[in-house]
Amino acid sequence: MPNLSVLKSTFFCLVLTLSSCKGRTNSGQNNDAFHKKDSVKQVVVGANRTQEYAPKLDGKNVGVVANHTSVIFRNSGHTHLVDSLVSLKIGVKKVFAPEHGFRGRADAGELVEDGLDKKTGLPIVSLYGKNKKPSKEQIEGLDIVVFDIQDVGVRFYTYIATLQLVMEACAENDIPIIVLDRPNPNGHYIDGPTMKKEYTSFLGMTPIPLVYGMTIGEYALMLNGEGWLNNGLKVDLTIIPLQYYTHSTPYSLPIRPSPNLPNDVSINLYPSLALFEGTLVNAGRGTEFQFQRYGASFLDSTKYDFSYVPKPNFGSKYPKEEGKKCFGKDLSSYGRMDSVSLQWLFNAYQNSSDKTKFFKTDSFTKHVGTPLLQQQIEEGLSEQEIKQSWQEELEAFRMIRKKYLLYK
Repeated sequence: MPNLSVLKSTFFCLVLTLSSCKGRTNSGQNNDAFHKKDSVKQVVVGANRTQEYAPKLDGKNVGVVANHTSVIFRNSGHTHLVDSLVSLKIGVKKVFAPEHGFRGRADAGELVEDGLDKKTGLPIVSLYGKNKKPSKEQIEGLDIVVFDIQDVGVRFYTYIATLQLVMEACAENDIPIIVLDRPNPNGHYIDGPTMKKEYTSFLGMTPIPLVYGMTIGEYALMLNGEGWLNNGLKVDLTIIPLQYYTHSTPYSLPIRPSPNLPNDVSINLYPSLALFEGTLVNAGRGTEFQFQRYGASFLDSTKYDFSYVPKPNFGSKYPKEEGKKCFGKDLSSYGRMDSVSLQWLFNAYQNSSDKTKFFKTDSFTKHVGTPLLQQQIEEGLSEQEIKQSWQEELEAFRMIRKKYLLYK
């Protein structure tokens, strides 16, 4: 292990070469639909602030919870956090991988296997396989854990559930955790139904709205502060905050956060179109426009002038309605949203040939956090009436949220 002063000097030189947040998208699609690129350059992610967390790792046995989004940005692109720490002789002992795996290529819901990282030789422990929470044996021998994963600010996007379970494991084993904060591309609003305790699952573990308007670092503070970890435990938690970020800052993700969120439009539409995950309707999986369209073979073809055929592809080996001509809507040019929309869910339900088979009730309830939304749609309530029923709980959440905000 090098002398600490030498290590700090090395880190300082590294930091000088880093740009604030410049990278390249890997989607191949137009990523400028509604975001201003100039704003992205002003934001410095937690991982880039190596001078703030590297000294805390010196001489320690380190575990890293990471995936393909866990990068340090440079002028010429980016390097993976784990690769950078290893090259600087930080004692990384193992990597914990969430849904979609360490390199981010597994399908949604597909089990991720333990293994070895080919590049570094480090053991990879899956947190989306036999267990979703690190076991005592898996975390044994670590002195500290670093968590760095890009979130998208939607409750059923499972990275925040992984964060909670890792924090619990660390608390139970007296291991401190450092969360390297990253922007929330849907952090500019709060909306949707609030999770009910009796319907919690890995798709939602805490009483927060569908869209909660917090960065992953702020959410970690809430988990700790509200006593939401198992048995009310609290973990020794450090957040490495963002620089030059506000919740109203438009932020374009330079790396797709998961296989089926390829660009800004899909990420912004995700809170609304992912409601179809609990139905039989396809939301673009099996195409190159995931979460930018929806359709199904059982929707009334006379009501639509757009159709497509889902086929197996990267991120979706078995898409819903595979090989069938789906009638629906193309939303790939839709503008930036600041609320959850129910209009497309209503549209598909109203034009379904068999409404009794439209919802996959258990899955839909787990996604939205309550059985009430399905009941309201089936009873014919308007979007305005449904959204009004959310307001009391949304206001209560806003009051809790205020205590943990790091950014305006």
